[in-house]
Amino acid sequence: MFSHIMIGTNDLDKAKAFYDSLLSTLEVRPAKVDGHRIFYFTKTGVFSVSKPINGEPATCANGGTIGFAANSPEQVDKWHAAGVAAGGTPIENPPGIREGAGNKLYLAYLRDLDGNKICAMHRMPN
Repeated sequence: MFSHIMIGTNDLDKAKAFYDSLLSTLEVRPAKVDGHRIFYFTKTGVFSVSKPINGEPATCANGGTIGFAANSPEQVDKWHAAGVAAGGTPIENPPGIREGAGNKLYLAYLRDLDGNKICAMHRMPN
């Protein structure tokens, strides 16, 4: 549905180390660096992290969440563990199944190093 998602960071090197570790659990290659930005390219879209070009500090979006697709609950658990090990902060409930609107989702949530709310999600069979 989306062509790309870009979030801000105040420390590109730390953001790259964090997301390289985190996204490797989802079989995403390390970021390509382009000046003040890093890019993760996949078949389904692009995720990018950038130092703000207006010179002001990066801040997280209030109420926003960025979800990464996972192939299994085990992959979600690996994603969560890698994120915590790389300095992310666990938030909400521990990784697990959530149900709603007739769907079962296996989810895990973190705040990244700049406070952005991120999640890994696997759609469970009905």
